[in-house]
Amino acid sequence: MSFAKWIGGAIGWSFGGPIGAIIGIALGSFVDNMSGDGTPLIGDRPSRKKSRRDPYRERPRQTRRDQGPKTQSGDFEVSLLILASIIIKADGKQDKRELDYVRQQFRNMYGVDRANHAFELFKRVSKQNISMRQVCMQIKQMMDHASRLQLLHFLFGIAKADGHIAEVELKQIYTMSGYLGISSKDFESIKSMFYDETNNAYKILEIDKNVSDDEVKRAYRKMAKKYHPDRLSHLGEEHQEGAEEKFKQVQEAYDHIQKERGFK
Repeated sequence: MSFAKWIGGAIGWSFGGPIGAIIGIALGSFVDNMSGDGTPLIGDRPSRKKSRRDPYRERPRQTRRDQGPKTQSGDFEVSLLILASIIIKADGKQDKRELDYVRQQFRNMYGVDRANHAFELFKRVSKQNISMRQVCMQIKQMMDHASRLQLLHFLFGIAKADGHIAEVELKQIYTMSGYLGISSKDFESIKSMFYDETNNAYKILEIDKNVSDDEVKRAYRKMAKKYHPDRLSHLGEEHQEGAEEKFKQVQEAYDHIQKERGFK
């Protein structure tokens, strides 16, 4: 390994955990390519001076799902970048449509310049052998639940970018969701947003078709609260469009059931 890559790896570990190492090694291969103000090309973290703290030290575990510090945009961006690289390689090839989807989504969220830097880093991350379990476990510990649900939604979008979610991609996302601490009901809810199947509206609301109208209404209120865009306001305006998409699909699912059953 070159000196630049070694330095990159050391810097990455100072950010903590396997994610820091992955990004550090990738940055090491173009360590001189920093943005004009001296900050890294991706994420919101400022550059740090060398510290004596333990590089393997992790953030305290959250005792409840929504407690602890909220995920920052840079944390989400890096996590998304790494998990996307795993999904795109899941079927043994990198489909141009999936790559274009990632690039376009990053442009929509972060603007052209930041997206170009992120995609360059994405390509370098994609060349690494990544432990999905280690990365997901770190994300589970560091990231709030609403942000993890948004990650899952984005990953399904990548898999569907070529018009079809391959079985190997679905299995990969399912395994990721388990490591991320996402329940099977939440997984099925988000999955159903990308399929056109019977009873999808009920699956999105996480209920069975034989429930009462009142239970449908309660489920809708619960899911609308869970997927409300305000729950991702801490990520910044760049992530509001994705948050609103999930919320919109919950509303459409409820409208479909309401029309089907004829209740108000």
